Amino acid sequence: MDDMHESIGQLLAEVGYEADYRPDIKPDEARSIIANYEGLIIRSKMNVDKELIDKAVNLKFVGRAGAGLDKVDYTYLTSKGIKLVNAPEGNRDALAEHTVGMLLSVFNKLNSGDAEVRQGIWHREENRGWEVMGHTVGIYGYGFMGAALAKRLSSFGCRIIAYDRYKSHVDDEFVRQVDLKTFMQETEILSIHVPLTSETRFLFDEAYFAKFTSLKMLLNTSRGEVVKLSAVNKLLDNGQLIGAGLDVLENEKINQLTPEQQKEFDQLIKRKNVILTPHVGGWSYESYRKINEVLVSKLVAQGLAHID
Repeated sequence: MDDMHESIGQLLAEVGYEADYRPDIKPDEARSIIANYEGLIIRSKMNVDKELIDKAVNLKFVGRAGAGLDKVDYTYLTSKGIKLVNAPEGNRDALAEHTVGMLLSVFNKLNSGDAEVRQGIWHREENRGWEVMGHTVGIYGYGFMGAALAKRLSSFGCRIIAYDRYKSHVDDEFVRQVDLKTFMQETEILSIHVPLTSETRFLFDEAYFAKFTSLKMLLNTSRGEVVKLSAVNKLLDNGQLIGAGLDVLENEKINQLTPEQQKEFDQLIKRKNVILTPHVGGWSYESYRKINEVLVSKLVAQGLAHID
């Protein structure tokens, strides 16, 4: 585990578990002691791979404190009869609000305007913004996060469409589901909400973006490796995008970038129409606690609690 909200110990105790909190544990140490545990709760740093699973002879469940499951070998884990629970319900609201914040910041040039005023520069025309109203927002991936975003955006007077390869009949009061071709033709503001898998890794490259004929704005709060940064830079270079909001990068160890990654990153940070945040889209004070509550409630719901 890396850091969890302090409530996790008490919540687990209430359902019959004693928590052994080790936020700084290293992979080798985890493998050496995992046989002693019935449950494992992780955040985003620990890999639950075949090697760890083979040593987890008493493990009944893995809890992912968050949404993404790219660090977990789900197929192998479940083949061993170990249950997996995650908590996208815990941070969907925080992520939706963060996404809206990035959109409004870029559209209204809040970052650049603020920086200029602090330097004694008063340029009104250069900081004229755009309204979300009247634009078409395309949500790519309509799970908990995408649905929470659609709900927030519904009050802005924009049109909201969604594409999800694995879901049908997701139309609700906030969104209309469309096929991929329509989605690519009509989306102006693209918000990506897909997990990182072999299918989605660098899915959004230059060739894929070229199919979006109306694209003006890119938002990515899913996983950095879903989007190729070189492709984003090219869209910005050719003036197709008003801007971009990125909460995630293809390599988030920004002091250990490859030469190619460093080149693309250096271009991004020079752009006034790009807002970057350090993978905190779902990381509010409220979600920090709610994630724990969701996880423990799911342990109870799946019959994994040690209570009468």
